[in-house]
Amino acid sequence: MEEFNPEKFLILVVDDNITNIQLVGSILNKIGYDSTFATNGNLAIERVKSVKPDLILLDLMMPDINGLEVCKIIKSHEEYKDIPIIFLTASNEQENLIQAFERGAVDYIVKPFNKPELLARVRTHLELKHTRDELRKTLIELEKLATTDPLTNLPNRRHFFNLAEKELNQVFRDKHTFSILMIDVDHFTQINNTYLHSIGDEALKLVAKTIHESLRKVDFCGRLGGEEFVVFLPETNTPEAMIVAERLRKLVAEAFLIVNKQKVQMTVSIGVATYDPKDATIDAVLKRADEALYQAKDTGRNKVVQHKPLGLTHSIPKRTILSHCEG
Repeated sequence: MEEFNPEKFLILVVDDNITNIQLVGSILNKIGYDSTFATNGNLAIERVKSVKPDLILLDLMMPDINGLEVCKIIKSHEEYKDIPIIFLTASNEQENLIQAFERGAVDYIVKPFNKPELLARVRTHLELKHTRDELRKTLIELEKLATTDPLTNLPNRRHFFNLAEKELNQVFRDKHTFSILMIDVDHFTQINNTYLHSIGDEALKLVAKTIHESLRKVDFCGRLGGEEFVVFLPETNTPEAMIVAERLRKLVAEAFLIVNKQKVQMTVSIGVATYDPKDATIDAVLKRADEALYQAKDTGRNKVVQHKPLGLTHSIPKRTILSHCEG
């Protein structure tokens, strides 16, 4: 475990008594802690927002806003709610401590201060906070590993399907539509055989980046595996999806890598399918998009093919097309 270093931590001392602030500050600073102070509740709240301390030593009774209210306000903010708050209290104020803990305090220290006790409690809660922060970071990293393709940083197959299922449920509720683009990099095996596999990886990353950057915020994409990608376009009918797909095809064709001072360019084939009210699962739409993709590859590659829907396609609202082209 990493050795505890007080110099890494900033502690906010809140007390309306300057003498108490100076006393606590000197104790903390001698150990190596960085400290700052506020002399009332309003200043304390502003200080939290400006410096975001690692721990707060908060006087329970103050003239403007008492410590209980300050604690409640700080804990109500998502950004600051995890900052540990230790109350500073006179012995005759301990009946208020239950309320303090209910508002989110982690501990209390009775005045007059006992130096070893003060330092022990401060260190304990800083170590606990550090452990929680590290655990939170680890969980975020694990979640990213579980949901993200490590090469392209796009959603992986499983995560894409989870996102698509959520969108499908919303389509069922709101009676909206959506379209799917199935995308395959043309002659990718040839790229791997001609150049190193590392160049093939760079090609996939470039295609993924081009796809991701060309979409609207409401759209999402994923890597299904190998050289195959997929795009989900909410509230997008077939004519609109064809415009998006053709624009994407051109963008990929214009992108390139430089290998040994030579351009390496890629093309993609794209299959387009749109949700039909008869579709009960996302797989039904993906199957049609996949069929259209294979038709694109079988008829020359570097093209967009639409799977013919059972019903009539909708007209193309100009403002929707612009939103795609601008996204």
